[in-house]
Amino acid sequence: MSSAAVGARTRVGKFELGRTLGEGTFAKVKFARNVQTGDSVAIKILDKDQVLRHKMVELIKREISTMKLIKHPNVVQLYEVMASKTKIYIVLEFVNGGELFDKIVKHGRLKEDEARRYFQQLINAVDYCHSRGVYHRDLKPENLLLDSYGNLKVSDFGLSAFAPQIREDGLLHTACGTPNYVAPEVLNDKGYDGTASDIWSCGVILFVLMAGYLPFDEPNLMALYKKICKANFSCPSWFSSGAKKLVKCILDPNPHSRITIPQILEDEWFTKGYKPPCFEQGEDVSLEDVDAVFNDSEEHLVTEKKEKPESMNAFALISRSQVFNLGNLFEKQMGLVKRETRFTSQCPPNEIMAKIEEAAKPLGFNVSKHNYKMKLKGDKTGRKGHLSVATEVFEVAPSLHMVELRKTGGDTLEFHKFYKSFSSGLKDIVWKSEASQKRSGNIMAFS
Repeated sequence: MSSAAVGARTRVGKFELGRTLGEGTFAKVKFARNVQTGDSVAIKILDKDQVLRHKMVELIKREISTMKLIKHPNVVQLYEVMASKTKIYIVLEFVNGGELFDKIVKHGRLKEDEARRYFQQLINAVDYCHSRGVYHRDLKPENLLLDSYGNLKVSDFGLSAFAPQIREDGLLHTACGTPNYVAPEVLNDKGYDGTASDIWSCGVILFVLMAGYLPFDEPNLMALYKKICKANFSCPSWFSSGAKKLVKCILDPNPHSRITIPQILEDEWFTKGYKPPCFEQGEDVSLEDVDAVFNDSEEHLVTEKKEKPESMNAFALISRSQVFNLGNLFEKQMGLVKRETRFTSQCPPNEIMAKIEEAAKPLGFNVSKHNYKMKLKGDKTGRKGHLSVATEVFEVAPSLHMVELRKTGGDTLEFHKFYKSFSSGLKDIVWKSEASQKRSGNIMAFS
């Protein structure tokens, strides 16, 4: 009934695929486990047809090759690349500490010393990648991950833009990125220097870390662009004089006079407690797997295999596992929805699908269905385009289903607001275990 059939698991080469971590226009990212070593990784899965249709083969090959050569403690590592007849699999470091964005949403602004430490690590990563001709172009807290030790890791670095995309005038010409974090020169469509535009985004991130809100934020895009182009913002009173000075030097609307990374590295506020990154740079890296993926050689292709895991009673699985703990789904104080959530239901799948559609439409969402998957797309343009949500119904047992909801586009805060209203319309179909019925929470969870 679903691509995740009852009890089935998918193997790609030596990796066993797990839950979906994120989803975008061209790719899906899944958690995976190396069955030989037990190590956890994240695998970005690209559709080959889409890559060919958009003539992105050479671009992606070069970007993957470049990223594989980048080994920095503050950049998510790209380990290897595989391909099947229909998909490309990019194996990445799995970072398990969550997004820096979630930390700000949950706790509010950071103390200046903590914000400075993250900013120092961000600048280290950006400086290293720029030295290798790699530009991010979509730096924002959602793309900054934290490892289990609280160290910052920049994700998607290099799968955005890199040196060969620069034209003869020495500038990039593709406007991209999240509006609130984009540099003025990116908006004016006259070409821009990837180095300077990334520095601007770093400045917006520093402001957000210390202020707890955006320096440029307007519901109307034209009004937002005007504010950005004039660098019309003011620092809150709790910023130290050194922090204010640095932020203003970074958020300079003129890219030619904007502070550079070498200058940031010498700034008095920045250097307080600064620790240069320590890492090995001399290790040889093989690009044979990258070449094999793109040379149409069938001998190197991997296959997706569906395998049966050791069977376990679904109800026992749910009662034992924290991920499926139904008490969590009804706990009032669980915290905030991040980018995905899930619940279980004893209703038939068709009834679940109908109830999701019934709850989404009054909130202004268009619904498209395919088998037991649904896509919900908001009809209003938000701060980061239309909010879109993917849902899928999985059969755990003949009488029990799990429903997964994931934000696939738009603003995470807008997803929080949507979910609050949306979840109240689903109470009737959510299954409560005996343990959860003893709890006082009748409201669906933020998980």
